[in-house]
Amino acid sequence: QHIADSIRTHGTGIMNTAINFTYHFMGRKLDTFSEFLFDDHIKSRLIKDIRWFKENNEKLKNKYPFVRAEKFNRAIRKLGVTKRGETYLDRFRRIITEIGNALGYVRTVRSAGMEYSSNAIKFVPDLEDIAEFSELVEEQKLAPETLEACNNLDNVLKSLTDSFGGNTEYLKILVNIIKPALKKEKFRHLQNFHIIVPPLTFNFVEKMSIQKERISKKSGRGEASFTDDGFALGLAYLLKLLDQDTAFDSLHWFNAVKDFVNEKKAEIAAQKKQRSRANSTDMQHVQLTIKRLSNIRREFELLYYSFTGARIFFSEQESEEEKEEKKQEEKKQEGEEGGDKKEEGKDGAEQGSGGVPPPPR
Repeated sequence: QHIADSIRTHGTGIMNTAINFTYHFMGRKLDTFSEFLFDDHIKSRLIKDIRWFKENNEKLKNKYPFVRAEKFNRAIRKLGVTKRGETYLDRFRRIITEIGNALGYVRTVRSAGMEYSSNAIKFVPDLEDIAEFSELVEEQKLAPETLEACNNLDNVLKSLTDSFGGNTEYLKILVNIIKPALKKEKFRHLQNFHIIVPPLTFNFVEKMSIQKERISKKSGRGEASFTDDGFALGLAYLLKLLDQDTAFDSLHWFNAVKDFVNEKKAEIAAQKKQRSRANSTDMQHVQLTIKRLSNIRREFELLYYSFTGARIFFSEQESEEEKEEKKQEEKKQEGEEGGDKKEEGKDGAEQGSGGVPPPPR
C-alpha cells in the first residue's frame, strides 16, 4: 500500500528506477556467486560429486543421498569460519537469499503498480471501448483549450490502460536479460551449481531450525514465528537462469530426504522392539533423535512447498503468436502427410490394376 501511494505521488517512473536498481544489485551479487563456484576447493569438490553421482546412479536409484549432503557441509566447515561463526556455505546461502529478497521486492513493486492502475482506472466504464475525446471535440469545433485538455485526457487514459492491461513479467525479464551473458565460456563453472543445491538446502534447514529454536526460547509464546522465503525464490531463479532445472530434478533430492527420514525412523522402531528394557538415558536419546528427524522432515517439506511455488514465477507459457505458429506448422505437416497418402493411394491403384490380389477381409 505504501508503494502504491508513492507511485500515485511520484508517478509510474519510479517503478523503472526500482527495477534498474535491482538489476545492478543482482549483478554484483551474481559476481560474488560466480567467484564462490570458481574457487578451486569448491569447484574440485563439485566436479568430484558430479562424477561420483553418475558412476553410482543405479545403486543410488537416481537419488542424491542425504548423508553425502551432510558430509559436504562438514567438509566446508573445515575450510574456515568467519568471526561471526559462518562457514563459506553459510555466506553462499546468504547471497542466494539476498537475490531472492531482491526478486521479492521487484514483485512487490509490480503488485503495487497494478493496484495503483486499478484504482486510477476504476471510473472508466469500458476498457475495451474508450472514445477518443479529441476527435469528438474536433468534430464539434470547440475552443483550442478544450482540445488540448481532451488530448491530455486521452493520453492519461491510454497510459492507464497500457499499464493496467500490460502483463509485464519483471522476473522473467531479469532472467532473459542476464541469461545470455552467463552462457559465455568463462562462466562454464556455473554449470556445477545444481550439485551443490542439496548441501545448500541442508544448510538452510539447519539454520532455520536453530533460528526457530532461539525464538521459542526467547519469546516463550506460541504466536512468535520465523520465516525466510528469499532462499527458495533465489534458488528457483538461479536454476532457471542457468538452465539447470532438469539437472536438479534428476537428483530427486526431496524424495531422498523423505526416504532417509523414513529409514531412520524404521531403524529406531526396530531397536525399540529389540530392547525390552531401556534406561531413561537411552529413551531420552531416542526421543531427541525422533524429534530431530521430524523437524528435518517438516522443514524440508516447507522448503519444498516454497521452492515449488517460486518456480511457477519462472514457468514459460506460450504466447498467442507462438500458439498460432505451432498450429500453422501442424497444419502444414498434416497437409504434407495427406499429400503423401494420396500419392501412396495412386501407387496402390496402379499396382492393383497390374493383377495384385485384394487384401483378405
